[in-house]
Amino acid sequence: MTAPRIVITGIGGICALGTDVPSIWSSMQAGRQAIGPITTAPLHELKVRIGAEIKELPDHGIDRKRLVTMDRFSLLAAISAREALTQSGFIVDDGNTHRVGAVVGTGVCGWEAIEDSYRAILLEGKPRTGIFTVPRVMPGAAAGQVSMTLGLRGPVFGATSACSSSNHAILAAADQIRLGRADVMLAGGSDAPLIYGILKGWEALRVLAPETCRPFSADRNGLVLGEGAGIAVLETLEHAQARGATILAELAGGGMSADASDIVAPTVEGPVSALKACLHEAGLSAADVDYINAHGTGTKANDKIETEAIKRVFGKHAPKLSVSSTKSMHAHCLGASGALELIACVMAIRDSIVPPTVGYRENDPDCDLDVTPNAARKRNVRVALSNGFAFGGTNAVIAVKAME
Repeated sequence: MTAPRIVITGIGGICALGTDVPSIWSSMQAGRQAIGPITTAPLHELKVRIGAEIKELPDHGIDRKRLVTMDRFSLLAAISAREALTQSGFIVDDGNTHRVGAVVGTGVCGWEAIEDSYRAILLEGKPRTGIFTVPRVMPGAAAGQVSMTLGLRGPVFGATSACSSSNHAILAAADQIRLGRADVMLAGGSDAPLIYGILKGWEALRVLAPETCRPFSADRNGLVLGEGAGIAVLETLEHAQARGATILAELAGGGMSADASDIVAPTVEGPVSALKACLHEAGLSAADVDYINAHGTGTKANDKIETEAIKRVFGKHAPKLSVSSTKSMHAHCLGASGALELIACVMAIRDSIVPPTVGYRENDPDCDLDVTPNAARKRNVRVALSNGFAFGGTNAVIAVKAME
């Protein structure tokens, strides 16, 4: 039995580049870097004080009673989900609500609530935490809040696998449709890690860049954290066509693997396995792929290993690929990164434009692919891959392609 084709009919997003998909994509095309000094959170004695923060939230219409139950990462997910569902044109009602669900990935959960609680108890001597601390903190909260704000009563759960969380969530959501558990799924990721405790932890790893993120550039010196969310609406091709939906792209397939090696140090073999599995599931050859939105964090090890993995999988076609890291603009949004990068892939297909890797200054012989340095480029993109490689050695790659 042939598996049903899964298509994307809506996308929504919010990050430092913009508060909706049109503004995010406009910023990406312009090569705008949204990395700068963090101004919205107390940072105390942190050495690294830069990030990619959302300066002002849009008018989201969520009432105050629900807002007090939400941590920031859940709110960002809800905002993005509403945009995606609106674009899709799908109306959730009593007749279909039990056939519509959501899977939302996150890397670090509700640390805003955790930090507020620690400060209240340990520094201010208060006898108790906020009443909604637990429901704000839990990693599955974003998926739950999306379901409540939009009235989704189908399969709803969270996914957490560090920086691969969005890609795992999207692939898991597609599986719910293929298994017949849902007709429509909202899927993606959200994270809001610009919190003192989280930044302090990343600072201890000694991987944060002091000034900016320069993926694949020889003078790169680390990653930068950002906040954001991205959500896609998934359904079968048959379902989308039956309701006359505009189809943005096809979710052609995905590949997942584990390094089974080290909790933080990546291997080449794990990403190679995920890339090969993705091409196999999508029924693609190496020569079919036009663009790869790289994991591209800007650390010495990650960029070198990702380059090697791409060269091993794509062989003679590797130099013909357009590659870029949009983390150079929106920074590393952890569990939200894959969803924001899926937006870049879908829009690259729609507009025939490859977004750039900004901040690139020096050629690195260990990163010798075409990384689209500093300026967007016109290219007919029919197939795009989004790479997600995470701490814990968990890898997830997604392939999207233009509708034929």
